[in-house]
Amino acid sequence: MNNGGTGTGSASIVLIFAVLCLTVFSIIAYSSARAGKAMTDAEVRLVKQYYDADAIAEMITAEIMLNTDDIPESVMGAEIESYLDFDTWAQIVQFNCGMNDRKELHVKLEVYPDYYNILSWRMRDIGDEDGGDFGFIFDDNLPVWDGN
Repeated sequence: MNNGGTGTGSASIVLIFAVLCLTVFSIIAYSSARAGKAMTDAEVRLVKQYYDADAIAEMITAEIMLNTDDIPESVMGAEIESYLDFDTWAQIVQFNCGMNDRKELHVKLEVYPDYYNILSWRMRDIGDEDGGDFGFIFDDNLPVWDGN
């Protein structure tokens, strides 16, 4: 005899569907949290590497300021490039402090006998010699449709 009510079969299907949805959502939430943790850990490593390189760059800068008459070619393993700027009569000094296998801290200073000005103190990709202020190489020759 059929009483005309909903049977246990449809209730079981709805319950199975709800459990399946909750399982899928929990897997998505877990994988998202895990990816966020991996990105946070990578950022923490990069910030630590930056501040380690920054401390070394400060020590190198102090060593350069101690020897402004004869700027050394190498300090603490960093090769130092220097030349005289005839417009300002200042020594332009630049060097790199490695952070990891892809990033370095690039420092460019304008050195006078008693003080210095920081021209550039930035993190950049290794080998990025002409990347501009933010390490981007701008490509302005992209063909764009002008409407004709």
